[in-house]
Amino acid sequence: MTKKPLLISDCDEVLLHMVVPFQQWLDSDKHIHFDLENGSDFANALRHKHDGTQVLPEQIWPMLKEFFDNEMHRQEAIEGAVHSINLLSETADVVILTNLLDDRREARAAQLRAVGIDFPVYTNQGGKGELLNNIIAEFEPAVTVFVDDLGHQHGSVAKHAPDVWRLQMVGEPIMAKHIKTNPAAHVRIDSWSKAVTWISDKFDNAEPAPAMDLSSQVLDPANHA
Repeated sequence: MTKKPLLISDCDEVLLHMVVPFQQWLDSDKHIHFDLENGSDFANALRHKHDGTQVLPEQIWPMLKEFFDNEMHRQEAIEGAVHSINLLSETADVVILTNLLDDRREARAAQLRAVGIDFPVYTNQGGKGELLNNIIAEFEPAVTVFVDDLGHQHGSVAKHAPDVWRLQMVGEPIMAKHIKTNPAAHVRIDSWSKAVTWISDKFDNAEPAPAMDLSSQVLDPANHA
């Protein structure tokens, strides 16, 4: 049997908008202003609307938890994501690798099905490289492409699975201008209309990604914080 390619895709800001609906919910339900012009620096971007005081870092995680528990229906698909990922699935296996707690896997899968993305969902905490290796062992693909918005995840995958092609995509335009391209990514493409061509080319050639000379800080950023 001919081996198929494998696409492993992140969800938030790659397939679904997250930061904007989170901002809207904070504004309407929590009376908190989230200044997206501060980029992904949550520690400085969230302030109480009534007095302008900063939301304490220890208060942010419970709000994120509440959002993913009760407000995931607010998340809409990134432009082009549904069509592109289903088009790629005609010739490749597709899985979603998302950093949510395991008890939210079914909710995430249902959320994606609702917008037309129906593929296996794997939940993860921390770096994705090790679990990605397990997924590759399960599917035994001809070639693998990994898509994620967060730079450190490309470092994690480069460390644990260096022959995987790594595409950094920030599908939320408001966030894209704030997020730097990580040197562990082979390419940065922020739109699915352009990314699908690059991914298809990797699938057609079915060659492993070339080795990259990356620093330990890029490969293991958690140990260099």
